[in-house]
Amino acid sequence: MSNAGKTLFISDLHLDADLPAITQCFLNYVGNAAGSDALYILGDFFEIWVGDDDRNQLTDTVAQALQTLAASGTKVYLMHGNRDFLLGKAYAERCGAQLVDDPSVIDCYGQKLVLMHGDSLCTRDLEYMKFRKMVRSERWQSDFLERSLVERHMIAQQTRQQSKEQSSHKASDIMDVTPQEVLDVLHDKQVNILVHGHTHRPSVHTIRLQEPINGQNEALRIVLGSWDSKGWSLEFSEQGYELKHFPH
Repeated sequence: MSNAGKTLFISDLHLDADLPAITQCFLNYVGNAAGSDALYILGDFFEIWVGDDDRNQLTDTVAQALQTLAASGTKVYLMHGNRDFLLGKAYAERCGAQLVDDPSVIDCYGQKLVLMHGDSLCTRDLEYMKFRKMVRSERWQSDFLERSLVERHMIAQQTRQQSKEQSSHKASDIMDVTPQEVLDVLHDKQVNILVHGHTHRPSVHTIRLQEPINGQNEALRIVLGSWDSKGWSLEFSEQGYELKHFPH
């Protein structure tokens, strides 16, 4: 089947050397993506990212696969997630990819889409929003990257463990998006389609708008799935879109 005139969106693969099935699923996916116009990876591509200087077999294999895809003519875009916000230009270049801002507005076959990772929409999780603000600051990142790789990995593992423990005690709705924040983004960007990941709750939500955007009274929020038990991909074309899942 031809991929011409198709743009792909994925997120939340949480690639990890200890989970080879997910990596293989991704490699198969990329192999089948050749000929697509573009591939957007909307954050949490890797489970942990402590710096572009942390080279290993997993990151090398993934970079080579994306470089091959990019060389075939498919544009590759990477967005930061809450796990891999330190992924830098050096690694993106090795992937033949371009880093994009969160949020980013793109034109997709005549339709405007706003792309996000999704964590910034979860404003009811005050504890996380405070942490996010700290680790996204230039000073924190500069201090962290000056540490040794061993230190960085230790800090990352401790942070991940703390995050898991804290999440287990939080109400489910606190870790989901804030509806008003979604509306604010749609109105601010004047876009009727929002695509994001992060929440691991794949679905297509129709949103009733109190004030029209581009003459429309409705908007769509398309949530990408995590790849923990199966792969998820959003495919956009001139004919429409499809949120698909497939086995590892």
